[in-house]
Amino acid sequence: MIKYKIKPHIICDKNNKSLKFRKIIKKIFTNTSIKNSNLIIIIGGDGFMLNSLKKNYKYKKPFYGINSGTYGFLMNKFSYSNLNNNIVSAKQFEINPLKMLVVKKNNQIKKSIAINEVSILRQSKQAASIMIKNNKKIIINKLMSDGVLVSTPAGSTAYNLSIHGPILDLNSKKLAITPISPFRPRRWKGKIINEKNIILIRNLDISKRPISAVADNIEIRNAKKITIQIEKKIKLVLLYNKSNSLDKKIKIEQLRKETHTN
Repeated sequence: MIKYKIKPHIICDKNNKSLKFRKIIKKIFTNTSIKNSNLIIIIGGDGFMLNSLKKNYKYKKPFYGINSGTYGFLMNKFSYSNLNNNIVSAKQFEINPLKMLVVKKNNQIKKSIAINEVSILRQSKQAASIMIKNNKKIIINKLMSDGVLVSTPAGSTAYNLSIHGPILDLNSKKLAITPISPFRPRRWKGKIINEKNIILIRNLDISKRPISAVADNIEIRNAKKITIQIEKKIKLVLLYNKSNSLDKKIKIEQLRKETHTN
């Protein structure tokens, strides 16, 4: 909850709707430099929000997203008349992203973070052939599939849900490992693990079956080995309107899935 005068730094997508919202918001608040602000307002859709979080988490400011995109799961609905009150009374959530470390085919090492998920995807017409470990314990020796996804609770209603992965409670301290179109073993449904664990994914056929590792929307191609774990050193503070907070949105998606299943 913001208990002081709101001094926001406004980050805005370039589409017409976002620019219109920014013009209105600047009539309510003075746009402050990011260093002198006490809040970052992000205007856009979920993809723009994810990009903005990655670029600006180092400033250690709370983020309040305003949806000008399509679904806007990570965002708040814009309200001109209630914007100040919505921010002042907002519910606060702290999220740790995933840290992805990729060793490429040429042994080059690449790093990135992911707020929603890390996706391991086949890079060619050939199915991926991968081995997955949880710490030193093998989860699956050989998975033939279009890939596999490692999701955080915050991201479990995004791509993870689309491939029939489990929806995780926001405070569950779990990660979901979900196969993408598994071919062998065809009936493997994935696994839910403790967020303290380290996931290792190894490409079993680098030359014939190349794979990409994607942290939300940052792609690293020709991956040989991928290590994924929660990054406790990075803490993202997200603010949500009390009437439609992030945990409520996740609960709604859980109910929708159960209703659909039954």
